Amino acid sequence: MNDRRSFILKAGILACSGLVLGGNSLQGLHIADVKRIKPKALKAGDTIAITSPAGAVWEEAQIEIFSNILKGFGFNIVLGKTLKEKHGYFAGTDEVRAKELNEFFADKKVKGIFCMKGGWGCARLLDKLDYKIIKENPKVLIGFSDITTLLVAITTKTGLITYHGPVGNSGWNDFTKNAFVNVIQNSKPYTFDANPINEEAIITINSGKASGELFGGNLTVLSSIIGSGYLPDWKGKILFLEEAKEEPYSIDRMLTQLKLSGVLNSVSGIVFGKCAKCVAEEPLKSFTLNEVLLQHFKPLKIPVFFGTMIGHIENKLTVPIGINASIDADKGTISLLEASVD
Repeated sequence: MNDRRSFILKAGILACSGLVLGGNSLQGLHIADVKRIKPKALKAGDTIAITSPAGAVWEEAQIEIFSNILKGFGFNIVLGKTLKEKHGYFAGTDEVRAKELNEFFADKKVKGIFCMKGGWGCARLLDKLDYKIIKENPKVLIGFSDITTLLVAITTKTGLITYHGPVGNSGWNDFTKNAFVNVIQNSKPYTFDANPINEEAIITINSGKASGELFGGNLTVLSSIIGSGYLPDWKGKILFLEEAKEEPYSIDRMLTQLKLSGVLNSVSGIVFGKCAKCVAEEPLKSFTLNEVLLQHFKPLKIPVFFGTMIGHIENKLTVPIGINASIDADKGTISLLEASVD
């Protein structure tokens, strides 16, 4: 894990250059030149593909459970071969996983691509994806955790709006389903309430309002691809982050990387989701998570709040990446300024 998060200053400088450095078909395209593309809103009768672009699915009963959940929305289901593949801890080789993703984007019958699980492995696919095919065949792509890599890279390289939301093995309760419907099936702007089901109160770190394109995801994953050329120009963005099972010192290290690479000083506002089990093993020898967040975010003097329902938690929001939004750090709300689907 430590190796994944070890970086050099040169990589941070490259990440801030605003130039896309790698990947197929659209290599060399300036980020500023990429226009946003909205996928079509999903509806009953649409065909949905389920794939596993990262970790192997060891509990195959989860595949049927997830298929039945999606059938409950009225979707037709296509199961990817990666759901049954085992290659070490991956759901098949890098080539197999990338090929399946490219094929699902190219398939005109498929209207949405849902990820079965996260784990690790999506970053190994970035130079194997056909971004031209993806751009020419816009459709919903949804997942979180390690899937953050695919979401951010694809939106950066092609302009396609992607979705940080539940995966197949993360649970789809009523709250999660309603959030999904409001963002991906309804073609209208939407505001995420701060505390809709009596969750713990939002913590405002810096008051105020901010607007910009939403970009973000899992903190570990974002930190691991700094300098890769698959991240956006962060200027004016609303950065949202989530994490799980990391001690405060680890959160501190990753936020320091975002600071040194220029990310934190570029964005217009920050939303930090609920951090599941992010506590120190030896509390008396550690800062708390709240103290670490204050140390990094308070000096920025931009709107920041902590505790929204994003990440490795039971009740999950579906957050569109690349869409224009505004945040209110005092109320703890995220408002989409436009629909994320056509």
